[in-house]
Amino acid sequence: MKNLIVNADDFGRHELINRAVEISFNKGCLKSATLMAGGIAFDDAIRVAKNNRGLGVGIHFTLANGNPVLPPENIPTLVTAEGTFHADYVAFLKRYFRGKISLVEVRSELAAQLQKIRRAGLTLTHFDSHQHLHHIPGIIEIALDIAAAENISAMRAANTKIFDGELDSIGKFVGRLGLSSLAKFAAHKAHNKNFSTPEHFTGIVAGESVSENFLVKLLDDLQDGTTEVMLHPGTDNKILQDFCRWEHNFEEELTAVTSPRILSLLAEKNISAINFSELRSIK
Repeated sequence: MKNLIVNADDFGRHELINRAVEISFNKGCLKSATLMAGGIAFDDAIRVAKNNRGLGVGIHFTLANGNPVLPPENIPTLVTAEGTFHADYVAFLKRYFRGKISLVEVRSELAAQLQKIRRAGLTLTHFDSHQHLHHIPGIIEIALDIAAAENISAMRAANTKIFDGELDSIGKFVGRLGLSSLAKFAAHKAHNKNFSTPEHFTGIVAGESVSENFLVKLLDDLQDGTTEVMLHPGTDNKILQDFCRWEHNFEEELTAVTSPRILSLLAEKNISAINFSELRSIK
């Protein structure tokens, strides 16, 4: 049996990301998205989720490159002087490994993010995190505790393949190798607490977009079990690249997951497009 979970990260970050999630769910193979509780388009994302039954929604825990849910004065080690999270995972990890991040504050903020989504009336299918920070030792234990307390029982383990996408720098090689190692550690912790994870993970983690050709090759070689594909689709590159300060091809990923060629291949190869809520039943 072969299953595919296509998951859109950053749901709620911008309305143009939300539009892409809605289009990809209704016209493509995307059945899952993870919601940023601190995103400026959070309320719009809740509307999209409630109006599109069958879209599995998880929480996209965020500790960098975004906005907190708690007042900044309650989490001083997690935020800048402007009250936002630090710029990216590199800035966060530099502070973390120097002992400048309070794990008490991490627990409080992540719990507040989850409760905000719960109050909005969604039942969550799983969790992952912005820039993969839930894989970090010390943080993974907190994320698992908070998720388990809310009866969430599935998690992303971003065991990325070293050679997915371009490998044109030593930084990309080291980054993918490091993430893969941390993902194995996090998956071990998750499985010990009876969490489910897809057996396989893909999605280009160094910034390049997932193209139609990438998905064609993936489906041709898809392994047995469940494979998660991580995406960041959007409807307008110029606006989203400026807003996110990220030169990502959001539109290419939207095109890829709504491609008639991809939908035909899924049917031809008898591959089921599912969301994380279905993981437990197929184990």
